[in-house]
Amino acid sequence: MLDQVRDADELGTKGAASRIPAGAAKVLSAVEEAAEGTKLWCAAAGMMAWRGGWRGRRAAAAGIAAVVAAQLMSNGVGKQVTSRRRPPKEWIPHDEVEDRPDSSSFPSGHTAAAVAFTAAVAPTWPLAGALCAVPAAAVAVERVQSGAHYPSDVAAGAAVGLAAAWLTHRAPHLLLRHRLSNR
Repeated sequence: MLDQVRDADELGTKGAASRIPAGAAKVLSAVEEAAEGTKLWCAAAGMMAWRGGWRGRRAAAAGIAAVVAAQLMSNGVGKQVTSRRRPPKEWIPHDEVEDRPDSSSFPSGHTAAAVAFTAAVAPTWPLAGALCAVPAAAVAVERVQSGAHYPSDVAAGAAVGLAAAWLTHRAPHLLLRHRLSNR
């Protein structure tokens, strides 16, 4: 099973790095740069809170809370307990491979944040969630195309993001249930 994942990672990484047209790669890089340090998600939350009324403020708060949880889980825990090397430079036929972090490759923190924000926003404001899904998908694809991550790193980051969004929405209900059961 692990050999199959490694083979799929190699095939997926080489394919994304070599088959995505240069113009599309530039767009992906621009989206990823905007998402660096969660700038894109903070800006989206600001716009939602400013223009979206109560729904926008609620979606923005959920999105930011999910991003914080995803960053803690992916970068604060996941990368600290794993030590997966980034894809080999010889697999990447362009110079973007020189501009990648030295931290563990597993899981993708960028993808975790992107998916967390999108999945946390969507239940409250489905249209905003759908709009956020486009740059979130672009971030995930770019992380493989640039040689920063293997596809399985991105898949794990997406799973972390979904877990963070779920936790963000469920935590208030779980805390309330806990308080009521302790009475």
